[in-house]
Amino acid sequence: MSRTLPFITLLLAALALVPGMAHLLEMYRKMQLTQESYGAVQYIYGGWALLGVIQFAAVLSSFLLFFRWARLPLVLISAALQVCTLAIFFIWTYPVNRITQNWSVLPVNWESLRVQWEYSHAVNAILELIAYILLLAAVLGKARRQFL
Repeated sequence: MSRTLPFITLLLAALALVPGMAHLLEMYRKMQLTQESYGAVQYIYGGWALLGVIQFAAVLSSFLLFFRWARLPLVLISAALQVCTLAIFFIWTYPVNRITQNWSVLPVNWESLRVQWEYSHAVNAILELIAYILLLAAVLGKARRQFL
């Protein structure tokens, strides 16, 4: 089997990991911001919705890799974790984006919404990292077996 599909799948999974890790790494400081500062900082996320295309592409590529390449359990678990991140986004993150109009409006309960938004991104970052590690282990393990 070609090495193209594993490469593309790993690349997409790595790219899907980047936004979540950015959120996770900045979360500690952002949780300390005042309402005015938090609203100003959230403005930087304009256009990040386009990154959802990468998330969906990573999921599709992972499932394709599983069904066409090797049916390795680690690939399937990785794909399932990626699906979980999408579910978390649509259950906990997206509703906050709608309520706050992508953080252009900060309602009275903005602090509880911030907690929900930040922690949903943090959980997703951890799940994306685990998914990437599992995918990498599966691809490297399969490649190692092929070359030995």
